[in-house]
Amino acid sequence: MRFLLVGGIAAAVNVLSRIVYGAWVGYSISIILAYVTGMMAAFFMARRFVFPPGRNSAHRSAVVFTLVNIVALLQTWVVSVTLADHVFPTLGIRQHSETMAHIIGVGVPAFTSYIGHREWSFR
Repeated sequence: MRFLLVGGIAAAVNVLSRIVYGAWVGYSISIILAYVTGMMAAFFMARRFVFPPGRNSAHRSAVVFTLVNIVALLQTWVVSVTLADHVFPTLGIRQHSETMAHIIGVGVPAFTSYIGHREWSFR
């Protein structure tokens, strides 16, 4: 439950920061910048509230956390861009399509991220 709560907060940080970044850069780049912002929030909250201290040092946890999140970022980016640029326009969805696509994209790697962080990041 704590992982879901932390993940929900980090996802909100991700989506809201993408909207802010979108004022200065394109959609695709804003997804990457927002993911990094959400990832930093998630790391500190997960280390503090979700996973008990393990064998990994904070530095090692951060490195592995980043590697796990590179996979999740790729999942998020592919889903978000594919939905916003191809699927939603084909379906005639125009209003808030980038935000809806990004929300779905952020949710996609939830399970794979949990397994990766439990097994490698905070072991």
